[in-house]
Amino acid sequence: MSIAAELADVVDRIAHSDADLHAFVDEPGRADRVRAEVDAMTRRWPDPEHRPPLHGVPLGVKDVFRVDGLPTRAGSAVPAELLDGAEATAVTRLRAAGAVVAGKTVTTEFAYFAPGPTRNPHHPEHTPGGSSSGSAAAVAAGLVPLALGTQTVGSVIRPAAYCGCIGFKPTYGRVPCDGVIANAPTFDTVGLFAADPPLAMAATAALVHGWGPVAPGERPVLGVPAGPYLDQADVGACGAFATQITALRAAGYDVREVAAVDDIAQVNRRQIVVNLVELARGHEAWFDRYADRYRPQTAAAIREGRSIDVATYRAALDGVHALRRTLPQLMADAGIDVWICPSATGPAPRGLDTTGSPAMSVPWTQAGLPALSLPASTVVRDPGGPALPVGLQCVGRPGADERLLAWAPDIAEAVR
Repeated sequence: MSIAAELADVVDRIAHSDADLHAFVDEPGRADRVRAEVDAMTRRWPDPEHRPPLHGVPLGVKDVFRVDGLPTRAGSAVPAELLDGAEATAVTRLRAAGAVVAGKTVTTEFAYFAPGPTRNPHHPEHTPGGSSSGSAAAVAAGLVPLALGTQTVGSVIRPAAYCGCIGFKPTYGRVPCDGVIANAPTFDTVGLFAADPPLAMAATAALVHGWGPVAPGERPVLGVPAGPYLDQADVGACGAFATQITALRAAGYDVREVAAVDDIAQVNRRQIVVNLVELARGHEAWFDRYADRYRPQTAAAIREGRSIDVATYRAALDGVHALRRTLPQLMADAGIDVWICPSATGPAPRGLDTTGSPAMSVPWTQAGLPALSLPASTVVRDPGGPALPVGLQCVGRPGADERLLAWAPDIAEAVR
């Protein structure tokens, strides 16, 4: 099948299969726009021998990224012109690698917690997670093999786990965030969802300037962060995680328990403080004029952020920077290459009025570490309910994104 035919098939799948899933933002004229992009790509790279690595790969883009030729809404009812601007570098880099934008994917409002209409592809009465809900659901449902998301707390790892696909959040700062509507710049990170580990590797290589491919080499030493952090996961998630540890050890991995983040309550609190203050600051001018157009949950967060004093915010920031020093040092001292833990506190909750808890991502996002969610198993959340996916979260050392993704296929195989 030609690339033009494949992309036409993607557009057709979105038109029909997405009517109930609601992973994509509605786009009149999608077929004509995609056809024009494919034609331009064909003219740019006529020789198959010199085509880029993502040539013709359909791409979903979370609707907080600016994309030339498409409006940015960020899941909000504020005037669209407020969000106009130059295309995000992340989008430009993937297009330069040959990806074709299939459309914008649904986000929670301004990538916070007020959910959009997207449903979980495994069971429509359960949340897909957030805030990158549409991107995760689109990849998990097979509408597109690749999608961009963002993570400020757990907005790539959690929906990847809930929907049963691969989600990757690079080291903080390795992918530029320009052209992305900010949530909390201290934490905001461009991430992605992919159908398989090789595609995640190829897409990340295109996104990260100075990417240095590595061979997997020796198996990593895996660390289990023992202590109150893991106590946040529910019984189903803990049971699945215990099974995953057993499988990894049976496959020959050295898995060590290491006491870590025993101050998880303080870690969680400072994440909230910094997020709320920076969300409020980023929306100061817009909220003063258009507060009535914000969803109640987002408006309440902005108001709470405005009420937090500067000293509290600065103290929280000091804690963030301290964690960015101490967690990598703990990994080095314990000889740990990769932390492993549940990707979420459990499978996707029932209902579409919440996106679930991001608690299992908080310390790793706060420390700026690269994190990967791999589909690992399923759990029945409620008696008689559906079996829903859970993920294994793998967290690497800062800047070790290449090595983490190189290890991913073997780890995924061990826990499958």
